[in-house]
Formats: sequence, structure tokens, C-alpha cells
Amino acid sequence: MPDHLVEPRIPHDLHAFIAGLPKAELHVHHVGSASPRIVSALAARHPDSKVPTDPEALVDYFTFTDFAHFIDVYLSVVDLIRTPEDVRLLTYEVARELARQQVRYAELTITPYSSTRRGIDEASFMDAIEDARKAAETEFGTVLRWCFDIPGEAGLESAEETVRLATDDRLRPEGLVSFGLGGPEIGVPRPQFKPYFDRAIAAGLRSVPHAGETTGPKTVWDALTHLRAERIGHGTSSARDPKLLAHLAEHRIALEVCPTSNIATRAVANLDEHPIKEFVRAGVLVTVNSDDPPMFGTDLNNEYAVAARLLDLDERGLAELAKNAVTASFLDEAGKAKLAAEIDAYTTDWLTG
Repeated sequence: MPDHLVEPRIPHDLHAFIAGLPKAELHVHHVGSASPRIVSALAARHPDSKVPTDPEALVDYFTFTDFAHFIDVYLSVVDLIRTPEDVRLLTYEVARELARQQVRYAELTITPYSSTRRGIDEASFMDAIEDARKAAETEFGTVLRWCFDIPGEAGLESAEETVRLATDDRLRPEGLVSFGLGGPEIGVPRPQFKPYFDRAIAAGLRSVPHAGETTGPKTVWDALTHLRAERIGHGTSSARDPKLLAHLAEHRIALEVCPTSNIATRAVANLDEHPIKEFVRAGVLVTVNSDDPPMFGTDLNNEYAVAARLLDLDERGLAELAKNAVTASFLDEAGKAKLAAEIDAYTTDWLTG
């Protein structure tokens, strides 16, 4: 774990409870979930990359000075994904890691533009993620769904390409449920992406842009007003605007909170200053997620432990947090009811066993 991150100190039995707790994850990136083992293997396969092949050296490589540095490092890892076989391997291994953490359902954020512009055939890319998705559900029991996101740093060309890939009936993968916007926020205003979100929403996709991670509350308002966001990725600065918090709470617009990520990218100074407490006090629907876990020296279980510490949660509180993610997910109603019931049954067995 990078030295600027601190493992949360909570009772051992809570760690054990979290480890077995059935979960859903709503904000986790495809390439950003590549484990050191997979990154080092890909780096060895593509020796022209500057990414280290030594897993231990990756710890230093994944220590970021600021958000811009994080984006640079992230894109260097993206550059390791060059063939459909790379795509399939990464996707399948990410599912394996999610299953290890008892994640029953995950909406994985994928940036197809990053792969297609590097020469991967678009149909082969879709086939690779779908093949991995189906294999993961059969072999691990983890249901994957996709969010296709625009890499904001690549401009409107990437927006056009992403929405085309997301809405073309000949290409659109069966697992696709939502449309997002990631990358830097500074200098990348949300309103310019409205026409692309309008097209995605018209095609039946749900709107889940990043907003308010490294900029102020206005970026979140813009995502709500112009992009018709149904959930907000990060939304960290929302705590600075009481009217925004009230709006999010009233309309049950969930925040996809990623505490360790916010510390690693310096979006928040330290865990004790993280605004998750203000979100909960305001009645906002909060979900906890890992974002780019290996890059930040974390995983979803650790993020639940962080939340337990910051919010002073016991087992029942953690179970309710897990059910928040189910509520905010784009899983069908029968699937939501089944997963919520599994969380309740696990919690009851734990407390009475």
C-alpha cells in the first residue's frame, strides 16, 4: 500500500464481516482495476512501455503527486491494452478479483475509445468484454454490466466515438447499461457533452458522469442540469453547497464515493477530512466504491473498512451501506430484491450465529 494511505483501524471482527458481506460495486474502472500481477505481465509483453515490470516497483509508480499525475500514469497503463486478448484477460481477471471480495454485481466503467484509437478492432473489443463477462458469471457468479465513458481529456472526438459505439445496434454489447464521463474536470466543462448524453439517454442508457471530484459544486450542478445525471461519480465538492446536498437527497441521486482514491489523487487532504460524513448527515444516498483499486493500494473491502471508521458503523450499518449500492444500481428489480435479501440473511446469520 502506498505510504500516504493508512489502513483503517477497526475491530478484527468487522474486517471479517466485511470480507464475507455480499456487495455491489458501482464505480470501478476497467483498466484501473488491473492488478500488479496483470500490469507487470502486460508491461513485459509490451517492453516499449515505461510501466515497470516489477510488481514491487509498481507501488512507487502508483504513488501520485496530484490528479494530473494520476491521469498520466493511468494512461500509461491504458497503453498496455493493445489486443483483444489483452482486453479479455484484463476483464476476466478483474471479475475474479471482484468475486474474491464477494461482489455479486458490478458496473464496470470501460473506456472503449482508449482501445479503438490504439487500433483494436471495435467489434473484437466488444466480443472480448462480452466473452469475459459471460465466463465470469458462469465461473465466479459475479454479474458484470458496463458503463461506457468518455475520456474527457480526449475532447469531443472521443465523445462522438464513444456514443457511436454505445448506440450502434451492431456493436452495442448486451451488458451495457450506462454512459459516463471521466478524466480531468479542470478545463473540461460538462455542458459541452450534453448532445452526446442526450443521444445515449435516448438509446436507453443511464447517465453517470464524474463530477465535483477536483472542481467545485458547479460541476455537479452542470452534470445534473446538462447531462441529466442519475448518479454522480465522486461528487466530493458537493459538501460545500447545502442546496446541492438537499437536491441530491430529495431526488435520491446517489454519490459514488471513493474515499481512498480521493486521498491518493489529493482531491481530499486526508481521510479525516473526507466529506462522506457530511453526505450522510444531509441524507444523501451514499455508495462506497474502489475506483482504481490496485493503483490506490486498496480494494472494495478496504473501502468498506474506511467507511466503517469514518461513519462509526457496526455490522448492521455496513449492511445498510451495502444495500445502498443495490438501491442505486441499474440491476433489475428482481435482482435488487434477491441481492438485498442475501445481504440481510448474511447479516442475520452473522449476528445470531
